[in-house]
Amino acid sequence: QVQLVESGGGLVQAGDSLRLSCAASQRTFGSYAMGWFRQAPGKEREFVAAITWSSGSTRYADSVKGRFTISRDNAKNTVYLQMNSLKPEDTAVYYCAAGPPSSYERGWPGSFDYWGQGTQVTVSS
Repeated sequence: QVQLVESGGGLVQAGDSLRLSCAASQRTFGSYAMGWFRQAPGKEREFVAAITWSSGSTRYADSVKGRFTISRDNAKNTVYLQMNSLKPEDTAVYYCAAGPPSSYERGWPGSFDYWGQGTQVTVSS
């Protein structure tokens, strides 16, 4: 069982930056693919970014490509999402997730096994 705790959300203005963190409880964190998802009110949870266990590969949703960066520090059991040039449409609850290596390629919520409680990001115009 992996417990994930997100932090770093908040209220910012368009164009600002935020860095989200997700701390994992388990020492085997390094063996999991990690992902970030978001869910806006009335919308389905959508993929934002994912990273392989070795940090060798990353992938992003088209809507955030070039603005967001996912990274991880396996020694600290933590994955990060650096969000730059934020837009009002980025407003959502952001969730981190952990899953088997295959979840990196699949990229859909059902392929990840463990989820954090979410952190709210609100971007004002």
